[in-house]
Amino acid sequence: MSDFRQQALDYHEKPTPGKISVELSKPAETSADLALAYSPGVAEPVREIAANPEEAYRYTAKGNLVAVISNGTAVLGLGNLGPLASKPVMEGKALLFKRFAGLDSIDIEVKHRTTEEFINTVASIADTFGGINLEDIKAPECFEIERALKEKCNIPVFHDDQHGTAIVTAAGMLNALEIQGKCISEVIIVCMGAGAAAVACMELLIKCGAQRERIYMLDRKGVIHTRREDLTEHKKLFANNTDRRTLEDALTGADVFVGVSGPDVLPPEALKLMNDNPVVFACSNPDPEIRPELALAVRDDLIMATGRSDYPNQVNNVLCFPFIFRGALDVRATEINDEMKVAAVEAIKQLTREEVPEAVIKASGGKKLTFGRDYIIPKPMDPRLLQRVAKAVAIAAVESGAAQIGLPDKYL
Repeated sequence: MSDFRQQALDYHEKPTPGKISVELSKPAETSADLALAYSPGVAEPVREIAANPEEAYRYTAKGNLVAVISNGTAVLGLGNLGPLASKPVMEGKALLFKRFAGLDSIDIEVKHRTTEEFINTVASIADTFGGINLEDIKAPECFEIERALKEKCNIPVFHDDQHGTAIVTAAGMLNALEIQGKCISEVIIVCMGAGAAAVACMELLIKCGAQRERIYMLDRKGVIHTRREDLTEHKKLFANNTDRRTLEDALTGADVFVGVSGPDVLPPEALKLMNDNPVVFACSNPDPEIRPELALAVRDDLIMATGRSDYPNQVNNVLCFPFIFRGALDVRATEINDEMKVAAVEAIKQLTREEVPEAVIKASGGKKLTFGRDYIIPKPMDPRLLQRVAKAVAIAAVESGAAQIGLPDKYL
């Protein structure tokens, strides 16, 4: 057993199994405390909430509580391992919510026989929470699940594997293209992968200015084109009227490669087919579509990002999802809409261009960080992300009509 594997197992086991626990937020030391906490005192907020459900935000933890929910059908890159096996991941997500945004979070793993059963289960418990983070649910079911739950629930429902990846990718991509002297509306983009993250990344890049007809998406059968008859609803959105069929065909003259597929699927020699000053986001984790040292050996003019922390430019969802929920819950948003996602993209993009505090540099290994080829995305430990992204999302929620209350004083 490797040292790291044992460290990971020990971390999850000792001194107490798991990564989260429940703590009390009110005193419970005396008989008087208990009389207020439970019977008979608890009847008073019960009556208030029965008369006006919005009072749940005033008298309970609902407004600061996020559920992390999975069915375990796409656990990390390990596949359909079932809901119980997904629990360490969901507990980890709850840990990140608390660590980075001060949000209380609980993991929920759901066994079900049909997609409809999963949807009904989650919708039935949704009122307990201020928001729902869907996690590790395979495509294409994840699209149907998120769409249905957004219709059924009056709180934000956010599939982070789709939208968190897309938001961080878009922020880094806009910065990389500017450094490379390219305009997003003019570049040719090759997307390796056609699952949930791929579709969300491309849709958000389109909202940021990319042209759908200049995107070539590939699945296991090659380029997705209009003459294929085996396409799902979401793949059809990216069916290109083209004679290109292979990855090499698609990369010829391309400016951008986005990989959300699997390890080592981008041959180094194929990079030579791309335009000058290309941008490569190889986001398969832990093993990218191509390792940076291989890519840079072939193209010293490229900007490279991966999902790994041991290379520059890590595409990491923790840069956005805690802060998006923080901003959404602070204004009691009923959804996380496109305006809120684009606001998060812009906030992350702009933060990268500012001087990096010494504490962040120290926490990131001590190497100086300056906006440029090796720093197109902020570091996850940057404390400024909370205020900047959460505020941008909250403002967008208010301006787009998704918020139920105005901005709190901390954002004014």
